Amino acid sequence: MLFHYHFWTPFVEETEAFYKANGFRVFQRIGRYHGNFQTFNPPQNWDEFRNKTIIFRIIEMKKGSINITFGYGKKVMFDHIGFLVSDNDNQKIINKARKMNLNVQVNERRTFIGTPFGFRIELQTHKDAVESVNSPTKINKLEIATKSSNLSQFLMNLFEVDIPQIISTVGNKTTITRATFSHIELKKSLDPNGVTLQIE
Repeated sequence: MLFHYHFWTPFVEETEAFYKANGFRVFQRIGRYHGNFQTFNPPQNWDEFRNKTIIFRIIEMKKGSINITFGYGKKVMFDHIGFLVSDNDNQKIINKARKMNLNVQVNERRTFIGTPFGFRIELQTHKDAVESVNSPTKINKLEIATKSSNLSQFLMNLFEVDIPQIISTVGNKTTITRATFSHIELKKSLDPNGVTLQIE
């Protein structure tokens, strides 16, 4: 199940506010402050730490079966998408990635697989990554622009099934251009990082 995407962005507070306006809740904020990583989780809010020089490593927001994360970067950069998979499928995909000579980083929480398209794929087996795996609120499609037209074939080779939720387009940089959600009321449609949200 496609459930997740992550961006690096200079617009951290603005990105949180955008998704909050669309009904997402903050589950964690982790940032570097005075050289140490600290949490700034709710009920803390931006009025309490906006003027501190915090470099946010991750802010995690969830709604239904959707998980959005982002952290501070000097420029907007799409980092990865995530799939929630079974333990069995997780191992199958890892094995296939290694046969394809892809960079595979495995830890107990999640696995990252490098791609030749400038973004990574996260494999997640922990169902607590979302509020509910059975929620009708989910990511139906992600439109991903890359400099190559081979993304769909690459995903089919890796997963050994078609991944219709990923719509591949050709662009001058690698990024998510559009995210289609279901069972969500959108108050705003264009996020600060250039992703257009729509519903179906």
